[in-house]
Amino acid sequence: MSKTIILIPSRLSANRLPNKPLLKINGLSIIQHVYNRAKESGVGKVYVATGDKNIAEDIKKINGKCIITKRNHKTGTDRIFEAYKKIRHKVDCEYIINLQGDEPFIDPLDIVNLNNKIKSKNSDIGTLASKIKKEQFSDISIVKVITEQNIVKKKISKAKKFARNCKFNKNNNIYAHIGIYQYKTLILEKFINFKQSKKEIKNRLEQLRALDNGLNIDVVYTKNNSLGIDTVKDYVEIKKIMEYKI
Repeated sequence: MSKTIILIPSRLSANRLPNKPLLKINGLSIIQHVYNRAKESGVGKVYVATGDKNIAEDIKKINGKCIITKRNHKTGTDRIFEAYKKIRHKVDCEYIINLQGDEPFIDPLDIVNLNNKIKSKNSDIGTLASKIKKEQFSDISIVKVITEQNIVKKKISKAKKFARNCKFNKNNNIYAHIGIYQYKTLILEKFINFKQSKKEIKNRLEQLRALDNGLNIDVVYTKNNSLGIDTVKDYVEIKKIMEYKI
């Protein structure tokens, strides 16, 4: 059985929400929540990849594993590739899951489902998406993915396009994208060697680099809405939800 590891890129210099990874919810930092969710999935070894000493120290508080990278990377995928290069001599894996460090709400079972679906389909790259609400179409912090087929029915389909701006249309296979990717290790190396595409830079969406260079991304459906944290508003809303559940 092919093996998978989970790498979580994290940095303190987010423009819209400074020091985001260390903000607390229920007494734990956002990055600690994400790390715990990844561990709970049981999919494979979990590491945080960061160039920030404060994040590394924060992960050590929960006995987590951390890989120190350069501070400045253009994208999270560049960061996880550097981390992977540092440990590949001691980990036996065919797949790498890149779990965004601002997804404290992600369901561990969704990580398991993604891993199973991508392996069974032998996909190059995979990701998750859920149903989108009408009011989310105008929210540029919520990335939209358009798929070839209805993933609610088919459970998995190739991505045609990713966008921040998207007109409301309930019939065009448009979904809310969730910040997690799964790569074959060989495909990750290939992806990293591509130059950033114009669409990627303009939209601040690194997955467009894959599509622009002919790589396929399979999108797996989840009924769960995993709310990422990009803004102060996101943080306040998710903090209320998670603290209410306790």
